[in-house]
Amino acid sequence: MTRIAAEKTPARHAVSVWRQRDFLLLWGSQTVNETGARISGVAIPLLAASHLDASTFEVSAITALTWLPFLVFSLPAGVAVDRLPNRRLMIFCDLARMILMLSLPAGALFGAATLIQVYAVVTACGILTVFFNVAFRTQLPGIVPDAQLIEGNGHLSMGQSVAKLVGPAAGGVLAGAVGALRTVLADAASFLVSAVLLSLIRTPERHPATTGQAPRPSFTTAIREGLGFVVRHPVLRPLLACSSATNFFFMGMTGLQIVYLVDELGASPSITGAVFSAGMVGGALAGMFAGRISRWIGTARVTWVSLLAAGPFCLPMPFAQSGWGILLFALGLTVVSVSQVLYNTADTSYRQYVCPPELLARTNASVLWVAFGVIPFGALFGGALASAFGIRTALLVCVIGMWGSPVFLLFSPLRTIRNIPIEPHGE
Repeated sequence: MTRIAAEKTPARHAVSVWRQRDFLLLWGSQTVNETGARISGVAIPLLAASHLDASTFEVSAITALTWLPFLVFSLPAGVAVDRLPNRRLMIFCDLARMILMLSLPAGALFGAATLIQVYAVVTACGILTVFFNVAFRTQLPGIVPDAQLIEGNGHLSMGQSVAKLVGPAAGGVLAGAVGALRTVLADAASFLVSAVLLSLIRTPERHPATTGQAPRPSFTTAIREGLGFVVRHPVLRPLLACSSATNFFFMGMTGLQIVYLVDELGASPSITGAVFSAGMVGGALAGMFAGRISRWIGTARVTWVSLLAAGPFCLPMPFAQSGWGILLFALGLTVVSVSQVLYNTADTSYRQYVCPPELLARTNASVLWVAFGVIPFGALFGGALASAFGIRTALLVCVIGMWGSPVFLLFSPLRTIRNIPIEPHGE
């Protein structure tokens, strides 16, 4: 089952995605969802530390449990998403996460909240988030014309950047004003809003399960088909290798940033916040103009160009000094955000173009399993390297690693492809 060329609308004749009702609902659902997740990323650790007297290690375990489900459940999620109506599944995930989040203040209200409950809620929400994300990544090709996937994915990336910018700040402000317990309610509310927005989408799903035509291979066969499509595809395979390498080294750097800014560069909390805000603003702007930038550079070529071009701006980051020298780090972080948004937009769009609809969920799940599965190991690598050789050396290794990640693309067909092919392929 493939998308028919006659259904495609050339970009120059298509209505802007901002004027398409169902895209706005999808964008709103994701942005609210992401913002709530960022709020809880502040509120739940604060809740554990302030109300449950959790140690530093016990609080850090919350982050590990947030990411671990991607490594364990991504592949099963791809099979499930291929066999179930996606939007109903997403709405179920939203409502289930809302109930789980409400259980934390409810438990505290009756004096029954424990650290075990927090771990259980975080883990369960993480599993539901995996299923939601796999299903979400199948939605855009059915809502906008294929020629607008770059623009649509760019705006979705912009929504993520806005959430990363607003969510932690809102979480901190709310936690300070009303307490961590009540702040968790904001996350629960975001899941409810997301579910309502998804329920208002009227575009019929182009999904095998909605027509009764979905093939039903065995579970292991279904997983092998998704993984096999990525591994055998001459472009998706190097894209996955590049994404995994970038995520590994980026997370190695991310785990060191706060310590580097505060301990090495003497940045105050307000300066630290401003540095990270600059990065998020850069990512949001890149998402807003991703369509135009990609068409100018080439919708396929932008994958490796964006990462290579970022290198010279990132290389000075480990050599930043106190005072005005912090601007070197801020500039590098902003460029990293811009390059990642441009890369992720093109990467996701290419996968949506070339993957047959009946394999898209399993292909997305395979990519998440590998590219997100390396994230915890990248964080551990950065910490171990900093402990052994110093934080500046560790940052330098991570920056060089990110700069070198496009090597997988330079030795692939992408090096000679300027634009993503409009016709889908099923290699």
